[in-house]
Amino acid sequence: MLEELTIKDFALIDSDYLEFSKGFTVLSGETGAGKSIIIGALSFLLGGKAEVSQIRAGKNEASVSGVFYLAKKGEPRKLNPDDEPLNAYEWLDLHGIEVENDRVLLRRFIRDTGKSGAWINDTPVTRTDLAQFSAFLVDIHGQHEHQSLMKVPEHRKFLDSRAGIVSEVQEFTKLYALLVSRRKLLDEFSMSEGERQRKFEMLSFAVNEIAEAKLKKDEDTALEDEENRLLSFEKIYSSVESINEMLTSAEGSVINVLKKIKRESSNAAALDKSVSVLDERIESAFYELNDISNEFSIYKQSLVFDPARLQEVQDRLSLIYNLKKKYASSVNAPLSEVFAYYEEAERYVNENSEGNNKKEVLLAEIKKLEKEVLQRAQIISEKRKTTASVLSKEVDAILAKLGMSGTKFGIKIIDKDGSDIEQKCGPYGIDNIEFLISANPGSPLLPLAKIASGGELSRVMLALKTIFAQSDSVDTLIFDEIDTGIGGEVAVAVGSHLANLAKNRQIFCITHLASIAVYADNQIKIEKAVSGGITSSNVHFVEGEERVKEIARMLSGDSDNESSLEHARTMIAKFSGGRS
Repeated sequence: MLEELTIKDFALIDSDYLEFSKGFTVLSGETGAGKSIIIGALSFLLGGKAEVSQIRAGKNEASVSGVFYLAKKGEPRKLNPDDEPLNAYEWLDLHGIEVENDRVLLRRFIRDTGKSGAWINDTPVTRTDLAQFSAFLVDIHGQHEHQSLMKVPEHRKFLDSRAGIVSEVQEFTKLYALLVSRRKLLDEFSMSEGERQRKFEMLSFAVNEIAEAKLKKDEDTALEDEENRLLSFEKIYSSVESINEMLTSAEGSVINVLKKIKRESSNAAALDKSVSVLDERIESAFYELNDISNEFSIYKQSLVFDPARLQEVQDRLSLIYNLKKKYASSVNAPLSEVFAYYEEAERYVNENSEGNNKKEVLLAEIKKLEKEVLQRAQIISEKRKTTASVLSKEVDAILAKLGMSGTKFGIKIIDKDGSDIEQKCGPYGIDNIEFLISANPGSPLLPLAKIASGGELSRVMLALKTIFAQSDSVDTLIFDEIDTGIGGEVAVAVGSHLANLAKNRQIFCITHLASIAVYADNQIKIEKAVSGGITSSNVHFVEGEERVKEIARMLSGDSDNESSLEHARTMIAKFSGGRS
């Protein structure tokens, strides 16, 4: 649960500190006031994109921090490094981060140089780590996220999540990828023996040639640098000699002049202590330049032109040039391409050294994999079909509460096209999955992605989020304008549903509808202001009469109209679960 949020110089926000509690909190304000900036700041804190454009105009750094309370849900397991954490405590334990008083502090910044950083408590973490961990804390339903329901491939993900088979499907995908790789390898053995032998000999030669070269990582760039130094010997020697001359040898050399300055500075410091700091700096400069002079003298002595070494370097570069010409994309390609070619060629040679015997082994392995893939795919399919019936009823029940009582939600699961396992199976199993909807009693179930309106999609997504929240460990749900495309009695139903959902979760919702806002336990108002030519967003909780005025504004656009104010008071008294 989010308890504290501190935002500094993020977008239009100068500086804000907010404390939150359990229950239902709405964020409201005029269009363009910056309501979504709060969600943007939270998204940034939780591992979203860090961009220089997020920094407030005129500032060089934006930062966001938040304190989260972690509710314990059973004893965390002791995990091995390869285990998948199931909750926040397990993730922290796996990464060696300690928790104090069941709370963690997340911090993140972005500077105008593009540099960014993030911490969990006092431990620096990567953006990926931050996003992985925060997924256990907060679920943000972003503005227009319900549009993901328009993408049919996403439907499988929803169903698999409800069925609790996400990890099982991931393991299936790995097994399927192994089968595909083995089939690809078999294709290589299916070529004619002559072709296979020619390829085998060609790649064997390449493996031997590259191995004999005994290449080292980035050797080409190191040799090019050395060649450049050897070819430029006379210029380097001349420059170093001139430097030594100016530093120490000439009559008016820098070191000699500094000696005189140092002597006079010491005399002045002896007479006036206020000059002593400058005297120390001159002394430091003298010793630093003297040290530099000595280093250049040593470097000069080490400079030796070695024509034999130059020939060795150029011969080696010529060898590398020829290897790149044969085994890389171009002669200017990085040496890593030659290494990559070597590894692939060596793999082929090793796998083909046994000839047709290897083909027989592969055929047996593929047959075994095909059987296992099909069995697992069928098990997954059965679980999906069982869950589809349950999920449809759950969604129907919630949609009825959200003003869609005549609506029926369905899930179509059919086998993939094809007659053999390769065609019939895909990386996620044998099923094609699509959500269906019947918006009116008696109407047939049709594809959700094709016939549902924006308001219907929003409510279907809210229903799905509600269902997943019941088994999810995430305590905080954020809805950014879930009210898209709805109003009237439907908005009242959505507000009531969010309030009920907030009995066991912390719910945040950006809304412009008073009929949703009045259900909230807490209400935050975001206002835009201009001071000294600079625009900023002010964020604060509204209570009492100030909240009445904000609800009245949301009702009619006029916060001073007496009838609107009275209407607002009546709605708050009837529906509000907290502040009034």
